[in-house]
Formats: sequence, structure tokens, C-alpha cells
Amino acid sequence: MNAAPAIFTIGYGARDLDAFLALLRAHEIAFLIDVRSAPYSRFKPEFARKALENALHGAGIRYVYMGNVLGGQPDDRSCYDAAGKVLYDRVQETAAYRQGIDRVRKAFDQGLRVALMCSEGKPELCHRSKLIGETLARLGLPVQHIDENDALESQEAVRDRLTAGQLSLWDDYGFTSRKRYNEEAEDA
Repeated sequence: MNAAPAIFTIGYGARDLDAFLALLRAHEIAFLIDVRSAPYSRFKPEFARKALENALHGAGIRYVYMGNVLGGQPDDRSCYDAAGKVLYDRVQETAAYRQGIDRVRKAFDQGLRVALMCSEGKPELCHRSKLIGETLARLGLPVQHIDENDALESQEAVRDRLTAGQLSLWDDYGFTSRKRYNEEAEDA
């Protein structure tokens, strides 16, 4: 196995489990880090935490759950705006998130080939790029997203698509979640 050229991300999206595992093998992924806040799927039960962990084990890939620290729906209510959207800049300031990022960075520094996984196939629609990818890029770490068409896209390419190529003087794009998650905001 080659040393890690980048930290990979992937969303299972519309893929079936066999295609998903084949992609991980093609990129020589040794550790799959699940960054879903809720590690289950009503629509794709084969991607529920335990089922996925078993399938990965059979494929020789280690499963690591980190959705509790790197998930897109944090428990900390101060990370949400009044409309219930997640404010990624606030998430980045939390101790739990920073500890999770530090674990990913250490894995990369050790040459481990890791992929961060969520459900969304398109990286530009997921916190993998708007939150985690941005954090890792600011730390100078290369990030490659395996997109919904099985192609690799750099964090910079995804960011350019999200911002229509606009630069930020402060390296802060103010990304948020697409959806509303904070139940209190919905009741207001």
C-alpha cells in the first residue's frame, strides 16, 4: 500500500454496497471514517453502522465512527442559526471537532489511507467539503473527494464550484448546512 497522497472523502449516495467497496479498494483505503451524525440509513440499510462495519471488515478495511465529533449535525445548539442551519464556523471552534480533526491529521501524518464517509454523493452538498474539507485545507492537508461519478475532485475545485470562483480575503466562506436541523428554530 502506498503512503496517503491525500485525505479522501466519499458519500455512498446512489451506490450499492459492492460498488462502494470496489471504489474504496481502488483507492487503497485502509480506514473508513464515518462522519454521519446518525450512522444509519432507512433507504440503504446495508450502510447502517453495524452492517457497514461488518462488510468493511470482510473487505479488509477498518471502520472508525467519528460522527459524534465530525458530524454535520452537532449536539451543541450554539452551532445553529435562528433558522436551524448549522454554522460551520462555529462547529470548527468546538473542542470536540478540533479533537476529531486532530485525529484525522495524525492518521494522514502516519501515512494511513483514510476516507471520510457520509451519505451525500455530491461533495459540494455535504459537510465533508464545506466543513471538514475546508478545515483540512486550511491546515495545508490535501483533500480529494470521490464524487458521485467516481471521479476525484480536489477541495479547491469543490470550493470554486461552491463560491463560483470568488475569493475570500479572510479564507472564510461562511458555509452552512443546506437543511434546517434545529427543532427549536422550526417551532419559533
